[in-house]
Amino acid sequence: MRFNRKGITKVHYLPTIASPALLPTTAEITAGTDYTQQINAIEGWSLENSPIETPDMASTFVSKIGGDDSAADSSLTFYEDSALDDIETDLAKGTSGYIVIFSKGKAPSAKGMDVFPVTVVSNSKAYTADNEAAKITVQFTITARPVFNQTVPST
Repeated sequence: MRFNRKGITKVHYLPTIASPALLPTTAEITAGTDYTQQINAIEGWSLENSPIETPDMASTFVSKIGGDDSAADSSLTFYEDSALDDIETDLAKGTSGYIVIFSKGKAPSAKGMDVFPVTVVSNSKAYTADNEAAKITVQFTITARPVFNQTVPST
């Protein structure tokens, strides 16, 4: 069944995940921060591949094989809060942790949990004279291979 990500997909920041397989426990998810309502825009959060050309003398067609994987440049743009500074402090430059995207919702046993090990490389306010809400863009590096389409823990 088709669905709209708005209202379904959730985005959390988790400071720790003990499992080397990057599968957070319910307690680790609860200890994290749900930033879903503060997010204005999402960029990246995917893997990209650099295919390798493999020409040979038998053909004029240049075939390719899979090459190195790398993470797309990834960021979250948040609405800035006029009183709180949680995004500025909790996601300060140099902070490491995990961005967990529950693409199909956060219900126990739901599929679609993607986990990205990250480090914050930039936390910048956007200044503008335009008629719009104040925003902060947090840029991340993905520091290890993420896991995709995992099951949300049920306990």
